[in-house]
Amino acid sequence: MQDQKIAIIGAGLSGLVAAINLEKAGFQPEIFEATDRVGGRVKTDYREGYTFDHGFQVLLTHYPATQKYLNYDLLELEKFYPGAVIYNQGQQDKIGDPLRQLSLLFPTLTSKIGSFADKLKILKLNTELKKKSFDDIFLAEEKTTLQYLQDYGFSSDIIHNFFKPFFTGIFLEHELTTSSRKFEFVYKMFGEGSAAIPKKGIQAIPNQLMAQLKQTKIHFNTPVESIQNQNVIFKNGGEAEFDFVIIATEASHLISNLNNQNTLWKSVDNYYLSVKQRAFKEPMIGLIADEDALVNNFYYVSKPKAEEHLLSVSIIKPHELSQEELEARITEDLKTYVGIDTLEFKRFYHIKKALPIMQTVSYMLPKSETQLKDQIFLAGDHLANGSINAAMLNGESAAQAVISKIKNGIINLG
Repeated sequence: MQDQKIAIIGAGLSGLVAAINLEKAGFQPEIFEATDRVGGRVKTDYREGYTFDHGFQVLLTHYPATQKYLNYDLLELEKFYPGAVIYNQGQQDKIGDPLRQLSLLFPTLTSKIGSFADKLKILKLNTELKKKSFDDIFLAEEKTTLQYLQDYGFSSDIIHNFFKPFFTGIFLEHELTTSSRKFEFVYKMFGEGSAAIPKKGIQAIPNQLMAQLKQTKIHFNTPVESIQNQNVIFKNGGEAEFDFVIIATEASHLISNLNNQNTLWKSVDNYYLSVKQRAFKEPMIGLIADEDALVNNFYYVSKPKAEEHLLSVSIIKPHELSQEELEARITEDLKTYVGIDTLEFKRFYHIKKALPIMQTVSYMLPKSETQLKDQIFLAGDHLANGSINAAMLNGESAAQAVISKIKNGIINLG
């Protein structure tokens, strides 16, 4: 075993993958986590027999990092059909990729959303992005997703009624101002794999990563106040000195001279409701495209044969409603647009830090760019493109940078 002391701040996906890489190189890192469990923003609560993810999160199965670090069979992934059920002005339409789900062929062709030319463009874009490398995507000129779709020639109808509600649920902003690079990356991942959720909820992902750790000590409920040189100062008193520190969370509040580099965040409201009616049987995402609606997207957590169904509802549009007013609007939206009129609210999450706001995005942080100071390194998805894939890859980059620095130091001393 290597005797260098390495601290990792944060037991999210980045911190866990960093620890996996350090263990493989013979180190015994220590992780300091502010909460009572692993996962960071990827968490699930288990209450009264229900599974409540913190926000609607999916695993895109074609992510290179998740293919590398996760065993999909153990996750028992429940996959969505490649498409969506869209509600607007009293109409219900289904639109999707019939090349991967044949049952979507007729509904997509007969859908009133978009023209036939729009649907051909969707297939064309899918084909083009399959041929595009990650370098091609992330080195391309950046524009807003809205501008990208307009430049590609999509009609305002399909942009408003399909792309906007669908990607609002992914980007957590309803004007499609997100970088076209992230749009191409996400679209490519959807086109090459599936969107899925582990049977036991999204928490199963960090739990599986933690289970791979054999030589790492994780300190839960141990928030860090600051990092001074290699000293980790704890909020509950005390400090510890390390040879290297990987900050696998937002670093601005931990390092004094980073105070003007705060990460800004997008928020989302997520409700879980018990409902008697199931608006559609297929494992698909429901979208409400009407501009007057507050609810953006929803999906059924439980199986179609259950007597009651657990519905996850996401609200992305900014609002100043009280929780009571918000519940009234959700009830109204589901009844007006979807036809669901019997419901019971089960759980509510207001997620302040759901996704980082990023003016420019990259695929991952190269290990040469993870070093903040001589012995301090950075990781986290907020440093690349705000995704599960980026979180894992940036954790790997930071760990490999530390390993390289230690090896080079040993060589130089020799």
